[in-house]
Amino acid sequence: MKRIWLLFSQAVTVFVAGYFVVATLQPGWLGRGATRSGAGISLIEAPAPQPGQQGQPAAGSFSAAARKAAPAVVSINTSKTVRHPRSNDPWFQFFFGDQADQAQSGLGSGVILSTDGYILTNNHVVEGADEIEVTLTDSRHARAQVIGTDPDTDLAVLKIELDKLPVIVLGNSDQLAVGDQVLAIGNPFGVGQTVTSGIVSALGRTQLGINTFENFIQTDAAINPGNSGGALVDVNGNLMGINTAIYSRSGGSMGIGFAIPVSTARLVLDGIVKDGQVTRGWIGVEPNELSPELAETFGVKATEGVIITGVLQDGPAAQAGMRPGDVIVQVDGKKVGTVPELLTAVAALKPGVSAPFQVQRGDKVVELGISPGVRPRPQRNVRR
Repeated sequence: MKRIWLLFSQAVTVFVAGYFVVATLQPGWLGRGATRSGAGISLIEAPAPQPGQQGQPAAGSFSAAARKAAPAVVSINTSKTVRHPRSNDPWFQFFFGDQADQAQSGLGSGVILSTDGYILTNNHVVEGADEIEVTLTDSRHARAQVIGTDPDTDLAVLKIELDKLPVIVLGNSDQLAVGDQVLAIGNPFGVGQTVTSGIVSALGRTQLGINTFENFIQTDAAINPGNSGGALVDVNGNLMGINTAIYSRSGGSMGIGFAIPVSTARLVLDGIVKDGQVTRGWIGVEPNELSPELAETFGVKATEGVIITGVLQDGPAAQAGMRPGDVIVQVDGKKVGTVPELLTAVAALKPGVSAPFQVQRGDKVVELGISPGVRPRPQRNVRR
């Protein structure tokens, strides 16, 4: 019996080994997918999908998310007339004659958020443009009107008049986590709509010097010139952010891109559509990061918070009794530890409505009720 079993095992082993060799080197001999082209060339085709499998994405594919989000991402082309800065100088005209105005074009992307035709994009994409043309993925074109801009967040709201517009689904950017997979959709270099994939590399990026209010999503999904204003979506095709900037030494993607969270974008959209601008709180102080040197200079005992080195006379903070050397620890019940956090917390306050500020003054904790004013239109690097 053992001899029979041994012979059977050896025969099976030889058969399996032979089958493997043939399947690897001469799969056509097995007839699996073997076919011949019109020229008589022997080819191998993938097996036809089983009934019910047609149209199903392969495992790990992001095609469903791309199909869902891509129609709502548009290409934006801008144009403006640029005059030579010395064209009105008589001596310049004497030597060089009248210089004709030059047409300058720009390229970017945008996201359709409403069937009413509202589109969100970056302010730097449309800033100074004389004409703005929007192109949809179905090749329809429309002139866009600027409803409003918010340079502090580098966002702008446009509007087009077209029917049956595709609309993106808004996600919850507050639920994003580092390592989540995301897609960037836009029109890089004007080559046409492009989808790239990556992960969330970091959250809450600040102090980059890009915008006044910074709370960026960092991603390694490829973002290139022309992607600005496009969509950053999750694997379900829901909008998570508006692609805004990249870190690059060459002008192209180096795997470090930044997007404005949809939570911020939504607030800007509502403010611009409702009031024509975004209304933010302002208390009239000059904040600085708390350092040992500043703490010693002002005699501060605090180890965390934001130190105030200047208070605008008759501003909201001054009227409430805030002084230089005070360290703001909390705003409306929320802890603040950096200047960007303070700036964001104050901006979120409703002008005219008193809010509690917890301040450390020397070795004492003081509660101040400050009624914020309306933040002035952008005057960067002045009082906050």
